Amino acid sequence: MTQEKIDRINELAHKAKTIGLTPAEIAERDKLRREYIDAVKASLVSELDNTYIVDEQGNKRPLRKKFH
Repeated sequence: MTQEKIDRINELAHKAKTIGLTPAEIAERDKLRREYIDAVKASLVSELDNTYIVDEQGNKRPLRKKFH
């Protein structure tokens, strides 16, 4: 996600609060928001994939995915 896209999201959010958005701007805002959320999720997953737990004996093991 580039800074220009983040700035555009903020610009559209401000415009939505003041004068409203056209249908095209609403679609653009929704697309940019989805792209931002996907980027944040991917970053978090990448960070967690590279996180390790060290137990009392000093053994290092990767985090496991937890299924409910």
